[in-house]
Amino acid sequence: MSRHSKLQKQILDLYRQFLRAGQTKPGFIPQIRQEFRANACIKKTDVMHIEYLYRRGQRQLEQLKDANTKQLRSFSKPRDPN
Repeated sequence: MSRHSKLQKQILDLYRQFLRAGQTKPGFIPQIRQEFRANACIKKTDVMHIEYLYRRGQRQLEQLKDANTKQLRSFSKPRDPN
């Protein structure tokens, strides 16, 4: 079994925090899982993009933890239908 890099561990921790925070808000868990799975295909060598998404995820997690949050925006840019 391979060991995870520091960045991979941070991403997994962020995912767990999202799942915990989403438990108190109905309908958030499927969206959180979908967004993380959609970004799972990013190449491990694209570190700059991964770090950008990680920082963005941290900001969104803080918003999710806010009691007034009713919906969550997408983590990734919408794909072009063409």
